Amino acid sequence: MFVDELKIHARAGRGGDGVVLFLHEKGKEYGGPSGGDGGRGGAVIAEAVRDLGILSRYKHKKEFEAGDGKNGMRDKMKGENGKDMVISVPIGSVITNKNTGERFELMEEGARVVLLAGGRGGLGNEHFKSSVNRTPRKATLGTEGEEADLYIEVLLAADAGLIGLPNAGKSSLLNALSRARAKVADYPFTTLEPNLGDFYGYILADIPGLIEGAAEGKGLGHKFLRHITRTRVLLHCISLEEKDPRAVYDTVRKELEGYGNGLPEKKEIIVLTKADLVDKKCIKEVKKLFPKKKMMVVSAIDDALLKEFSDGLSARLKAHK
Repeated sequence: MFVDELKIHARAGRGGDGVVLFLHEKGKEYGGPSGGDGGRGGAVIAEAVRDLGILSRYKHKKEFEAGDGKNGMRDKMKGENGKDMVISVPIGSVITNKNTGERFELMEEGARVVLLAGGRGGLGNEHFKSSVNRTPRKATLGTEGEEADLYIEVLLAADAGLIGLPNAGKSSLLNALSRARAKVADYPFTTLEPNLGDFYGYILADIPGLIEGAAEGKGLGHKFLRHITRTRVLLHCISLEEKDPRAVYDTVRKELEGYGNGLPEKKEIIVLTKADLVDKKCIKEVKKLFPKKKMMVVSAIDDALLKEFSDGLSARLKAHK
């Protein structure tokens, strides 16, 4: 199951306490101070992994805690550091600290970022020895680790995003171009979450369809729009079954402009889908509705058209790299 947003509460570990201890030497009640420092508290760390479904593991887990540091020991030995809490997130995740407003982006596999720092360990009494105090009985306590509510959201980083109204043929096209197994059916909102496919090394994303008013959150709303902010090229799919293809196109463009965040300026290719259902004259008339627009025609079940589209798309993605 694809989970693309998550709210959690996390706490870094508390630092261990410094201790008051003395060396035990024959003939001396107290030798020199030998209390060790407390260990550092564990940090809360996010790590980017190449697994789009990783957040589903945390769907029912809302509390994350790193380990506390251990107290100092004798012979000036430092206490053990607390164990870090590592939270795996998909590549492309944005994590917001709701307490401070700080944001972290993880765009590459293996990237790590410290979300919450562990507390410092306290100082043992050996730090407080002086010429006038050879047997200090002072040590400091460890400090608390940072604590916060965190919001994790996934923004897909795809080479091309297939966009369009519900039932525009996006999932069928993705399945035909790659080995993706996106659900396909003849009703709106079959795709309720993004599907990814590998197309000759390029990542294609089939984004959930949207309706008028999506920029204000209607339908799948921001769930759709958020996932195309990082795609390099928009493949704007319009079914040739539509009675008014231009109006359909304008509806989607209006939502992109309403949402903003750089979407209206992205490179766009209009893809007329389901070409097997109409004749060449119809296709020619529809093309006239989009003067000066980059356009391609395809059918997911017509091998010749699919091959022509595949070759053309590969060339265009290479040009946009």
